[in-house]
Amino acid sequence: MEFLCLLLYILVAWCLSSSELVGAELQDQDILHAINQELRVPGWGDGNNSDYCNWQGVSCGNNSMVEGLDLSHRNLRGNVTLMSELKALKRLDLSNNNFDGSIPTAFGNLSDLEVLDLTSNKFQGSIPPQLGGLTNLKSLNLSNNVLVGEIPMELQGLEKLQDFQISSNHLSGLIPSWVGNLTNLRLFTAYENRLDGRIPDDLGLISDLQILNLHSNQLEGPIPASIFVPGKLEVLVLTQNNFSGELPKEIGNCKALSSIRIGNNHLVGTIPKTIGNLSSLTYFEADNNNLSGEVVSEFAQCSNLTLLNLASNGFTGTIPQDFGQLMNLQELILSGNSLFGDIPTSILSCKSLNKLDISNNRFNGTIPNEICNISRLQYMLLDQNFITGEIPHEIGNCAKLLELQLGSNILTGGIPPEIGRIRNLQIALNLSFNHLHGPLPPELGKLDKLVSLDVSNNRLSGNIPPELKGMLSLIEVNFSNNLFGGPVPTFVPFQKSPSSSYLGNKGLCGEPLNSSCGDLYDDHKAYHHRVSYRIILAVIGSGLAVFMSVTIVVLLFMIRERQEKVAKDAGIVEDGINDNPTIIAGTIFVDNLKQAVDLDVVVKATLKDSNKLSSGTFSTVYKAIMPSGVVLSVRRLKSVDKTIIHHQNKMIRELERLSKVCHENLVRPIGYVIYEDVALLLHHYFPNGTLAQLLHESTRKPEYQPDWPSRLSIAIGVAEGLAFLHHVAIIHLDISSGNVLLDANSKPVVAEIEISKLLDPTKGTASISAVAGSFGYIPPEYAYTMQVTAPGNVYSYGVVLLEILTTRLPVDEDFGEGVDLVKWVHSAPVRGETPEQILDAKLSTVSFGWRKEMLAALKVALLCTDNTPAKRPKMKNVVEMLREIKEN
Repeated sequence: MEFLCLLLYILVAWCLSSSELVGAELQDQDILHAINQELRVPGWGDGNNSDYCNWQGVSCGNNSMVEGLDLSHRNLRGNVTLMSELKALKRLDLSNNNFDGSIPTAFGNLSDLEVLDLTSNKFQGSIPPQLGGLTNLKSLNLSNNVLVGEIPMELQGLEKLQDFQISSNHLSGLIPSWVGNLTNLRLFTAYENRLDGRIPDDLGLISDLQILNLHSNQLEGPIPASIFVPGKLEVLVLTQNNFSGELPKEIGNCKALSSIRIGNNHLVGTIPKTIGNLSSLTYFEADNNNLSGEVVSEFAQCSNLTLLNLASNGFTGTIPQDFGQLMNLQELILSGNSLFGDIPTSILSCKSLNKLDISNNRFNGTIPNEICNISRLQYMLLDQNFITGEIPHEIGNCAKLLELQLGSNILTGGIPPEIGRIRNLQIALNLSFNHLHGPLPPELGKLDKLVSLDVSNNRLSGNIPPELKGMLSLIEVNFSNNLFGGPVPTFVPFQKSPSSSYLGNKGLCGEPLNSSCGDLYDDHKAYHHRVSYRIILAVIGSGLAVFMSVTIVVLLFMIRERQEKVAKDAGIVEDGINDNPTIIAGTIFVDNLKQAVDLDVVVKATLKDSNKLSSGTFSTVYKAIMPSGVVLSVRRLKSVDKTIIHHQNKMIRELERLSKVCHENLVRPIGYVIYEDVALLLHHYFPNGTLAQLLHESTRKPEYQPDWPSRLSIAIGVAEGLAFLHHVAIIHLDISSGNVLLDANSKPVVAEIEISKLLDPTKGTASISAVAGSFGYIPPEYAYTMQVTAPGNVYSYGVVLLEILTTRLPVDEDFGEGVDLVKWVHSAPVRGETPEQILDAKLSTVSFGWRKEMLAALKVALLCTDNTPAKRPKMKNVVEMLREIKEN
């Protein structure tokens, strides 16, 4: 009887349990239907399919209850509170959508939740304290939202937390000391907020902390030695704060530390020699601090070091000879210190070196003849030193150089004609402020990619060679303060340059100078007829000259005394003189920014190199911080034609019209400033940088995570922006990944849309040779048409799409001589490579779905980069094809 009772009890309990499970299943199904009605989730259809566990992004446990919900990258918006009713939920990913409002406090009721990812949305308000009740949570990511307030103390209950990310918000207050009690924490990022105070010493209690990223806050005090004691740290990023004190010697405990970024702080003292213990060190950036002492030779023990940036500090001494052991070093940046001595020949052993920047130091000695043994060198910046001797003729062997800066030294001799062999030289050739003499080599005309040439303030003589017309990409030129003579060659960039680029050369004539070459030659013909008279006059004149000289000196002395007296009486001191340029015109188009933007501050910002963000084909971009706290991006146009300045009303009308162009993927001008012959265009500031930086810099970081859906969204956004421009009859002049900016949510916006209206070759407002765009993106037909067209835009976009798919630069030495990215991709079948081998393997091997989408996008890119303009699709068709890839 007892057995029967027990059996009956078990049967009843099983029935009750089963009915609860069935009820829970039905409840989850109803909740998902309700979520679909609210959000219209792509891929869920009308929700009639009862097998909800197979819906895209839904995963269920053995009891058919929903345990995982991944709705990331769906462009969703709406109310997400309903998701808190899925009681068995362990993983909730709503990242990269358009959700806004407050984070639902009801999420705190999901007691089984292990992963909560709300990154890259528009959630506002404070972090709900109720999230502290999620005691099983292992990963919390609230980055890239608009959250405010302090980090709630209730989160200290998340003892299982391994991944804590709250970056790119507007959070304030201190980093709580209880974060050190989250002993399972592996990753803590809180960068780009408004956090202040010190890093708590208790962070050293986290024995397995691997990644600590707190850059761009207002943190202060010393970097605590305690965080290095456990020895597990792999990535440390503290740039752009107010840290002080010395770098702790305990940093040497972290053998796995690969990336140290502590630039833009107030650190002092020397770099500890224990830095040599970091065998995994790849990046070390400590620029813009107050560090001093010698550059320690122990860096040479870090055999994996790729980048060393110690710029703008107070380092003294010489570059250690041992640096020649750094076979993986790609960038050595030591500018803005007090280093001296010769350029060490040992550095020539760094075969991977891509950038050598030792500018603005006290280096002396000569440029080594073997400098070009560094075969991969692209940036050689040796300016503002005391380097003597001649420029070695072997400089022509630096075939990969993009920029050569030798200005402000004590170089002598002539300019080697071999420089003309550096056919890749593009950004700048600067030989100014030296003691160079002799003629300008005609071979320089072979530099057809060069944008900026400066040979000013030397002793160069002879004519400006007409062969320089071969510099088809030239935008900036400066021949001033030399001994040049004869006519300025008729070449659009020369005539478009300001007359100041030629001043100080008494023998020069022609446009843009005021002196006529005809008058000069007439005078020369009459010279022999007047020579006898000149001899007679010279005798008389010499006596008069002595008398006049004495008289003038006395007069000048009297005038000077009088001026000083007047200045003194008026209370004017020399230090108080305001030499800022006078603004001719300027305005702000956005009403709510008119009070927040100070145009004088805008101009001042563009006069400081420290504010420079980037330099492109048509403009240099600066960051300007207003007293009101508003941050602007200021684009200073290069070689602005005088017709723009003289026809301000036309310029203003164009800018006002463009400021009203409303598309979410285009950067609109918010104002302008004109002073002298300079035009500044004002835009909103985008702190996430450019697509080029995302593809070619971020992908090399240890924390990089492959994300094809984000790249596809960026590709679609850029295409939509360009399609809109073509719809309103605007052709972009410089489409490149460097001209695609990313906002806080990684949404792409195309920059420089106004350039085509301000620099229009058909209306005589720019050099035709200056509108070709960036090297590597120029369509092949431009070489013979010299016209920028809509099909040409499609080609340039195709190059950007290939960059997105391959993560390769548009021009790379690995492709071979004369081969760019487009040719490399199109010739893959000839090399016996499949389309899959072209794609970035870090993306295409993640999943079959990603690879399938990437191959489909590759077909679009091939169509866009067809050699025949007529065969390329229109941008609106490109948008349709890419959207279809994403939706399917």
